[in-house]
Amino acid sequence: MGDAHPEHAQLQADRIYLGWQYALLHPDPGPPPKRPAREDLELPETDPEWVRKEKLQEDLLNRPVKLFRTFMTGLAVVFVLLGLVRLLDWSFVAMGLVAAGGVAGICSYAIRQGNRAVQIRVQERQARTDKERARKDRENLAAQQEHAEKYREWTERKTLFDKQLSWYAVAVPDEIDRVDVAGGTLPGWSALITLIGATRLYSGGHLTVLDLSEGAIAKDLIELAKRGGDDPLVWVLPSDLPKLDLGATLKPEAFADVLAHVVSVSEETSRDIGFDNAILERVLEVLGDTATISQVTAALRALAQVGDPRDDLRFGLLTATQLERIGTLFGRGVADRVVIERAWALESQLRKLETLGTEAVRLPPARLRVVSMDRQAGVFGNRVLGTYVATALTHILRQSPASERPWYHTIIVAGADKLRGDVLDRLMDACETSQTGLVLTYRSLTATVRERLGRGHAAVAFMRLGNAEDARVASEHVGTEHRLELAQLTESVSSVVNGGSGVYTSTVGASRTESEPKDRGDLRAGITESTEWGRNAGTVTEGVMHRSREFLVEPHQLQQLPTTSVIVTHATADGREVRLADANPAILTFPKTTLQEVRAIRPSTTTLPPVEALDEDAPPPNLGPPPPRLDWRKPGR
Repeated sequence: MGDAHPEHAQLQADRIYLGWQYALLHPDPGPPPKRPAREDLELPETDPEWVRKEKLQEDLLNRPVKLFRTFMTGLAVVFVLLGLVRLLDWSFVAMGLVAAGGVAGICSYAIRQGNRAVQIRVQERQARTDKERARKDRENLAAQQEHAEKYREWTERKTLFDKQLSWYAVAVPDEIDRVDVAGGTLPGWSALITLIGATRLYSGGHLTVLDLSEGAIAKDLIELAKRGGDDPLVWVLPSDLPKLDLGATLKPEAFADVLAHVVSVSEETSRDIGFDNAILERVLEVLGDTATISQVTAALRALAQVGDPRDDLRFGLLTATQLERIGTLFGRGVADRVVIERAWALESQLRKLETLGTEAVRLPPARLRVVSMDRQAGVFGNRVLGTYVATALTHILRQSPASERPWYHTIIVAGADKLRGDVLDRLMDACETSQTGLVLTYRSLTATVRERLGRGHAAVAFMRLGNAEDARVASEHVGTEHRLELAQLTESVSSVVNGGSGVYTSTVGASRTESEPKDRGDLRAGITESTEWGRNAGTVTEGVMHRSREFLVEPHQLQQLPTTSVIVTHATADGREVRLADANPAILTFPKTTLQEVRAIRPSTTTLPPVEALDEDAPPPNLGPPPPRLDWRKPGR
């Protein structure tokens, strides 16, 4: 399968690609038209058997006449002999000869007429045969001309079918600033995040991945980024918590807000965190702008009257002046008991973050940053860490100027259903105001997720939904009247490739230095060599490139979607647009994949559209100066 059109195109830096839509604009013409059967028209001049039968029949009819003619001829001879021997008078002989000869002549004439009739019938039959032959020749010539015309048309359709594009990019519209991905498996998320991340990085953007799935779904993306010349930063929490300085530059008010949301991770969503926020703000006023988490927990222990404060004094977490001020923050009386209880609760949960930033080092900038949760850690501890990272990112975005390029910086939160609803709301708002692209993936459609699914300027992408209730909600959201085309290649690859396996390897450390800029390399070769999808896709593509089936968006179909299938839907002025895409990043390497969308090509299908791929040698598009980069790693708290 060669590339019929070597022309190439670049990734668009302002587009977010969610997959590839399978569509054949030119249908399969089927087998070539059959050549018309040529009948045997070489008929003989006369059929010998038929002629023989005709002559035999004429002979049978003429036999009595011939016998009678012979008799009359013999009688004439007798008359002559009798005349010669003078037994009869020659007058009588003449009369006999006239009579016998006349009868014999009449018989001969009758015989001759019969033979002539046979010849006429033979000639008429030959004429009919010639006429039939001429008619059949004309029909055969017309059939051959018709077959030649049909074959030319079939050849043209076959050429269009063989050379046409089959995979078209599925990109979100320009006005979309968030993508909500509902459902899916870890391999499916791995494929989707690899595709989004690869197209972001290779078009010059920046990407931050917060992996709460504990499934190492960005592992292929990290390998691909390394091969493309990037040097990603990977934090694996909680082991890398001392090296994580995210939030180190936050002001005390923002830092208190972050910690209050972290504490609320185990509380009901509807609970007001204002009281916790007030306690933390006052504690931070005492500790100063450079307070660490360990100092905050020491102050909360003193406020809650837990343990011996002299230990914290000895370790340098608190000073005597700070300890004295903490003891008089909230006065005495009935309210004291409420403060003590909340301070105790705050300390018990914030102590999981005590090592945050204690060994932070200056790290070189990276266009790909991954913060993940270790699957060996506790579930509740990972939720606390995830909430902290998400909330700290929110405050950094709120303090950053709005980008002039939508999706230039993209944040992916995998497993966002593990975060509280208000944490998600604040992150969405911060990304919207700062022009930061946001991709949220949800394993299940909880009540919190359903309230926020597709809200605002967001596109919704549904992947495999194993839960029957989730599938029902998704089908109602999309609409069961939509008929989608699923490529057999999607089903085949999804059944043999198990992406997203393995664990992350931390890349942060004191020995890391800023590296020299590297060539970004070839994206197609990188996907083929660096990702599980690229290494396995080529083994199952033979024989299934042009096979597909249609299905309706129904709950049982959504429960059986292939791993990488993504149903992308969003509202438009003409109604809801629904497209089925394959998030398999290896499809980008196929020669019949284009960066154009099918709706841009479908209106004109009479000519073959050019195949567009990635031109890694072409310079990136001139989009003006890049927006300010979000910097986590400033020294501070």
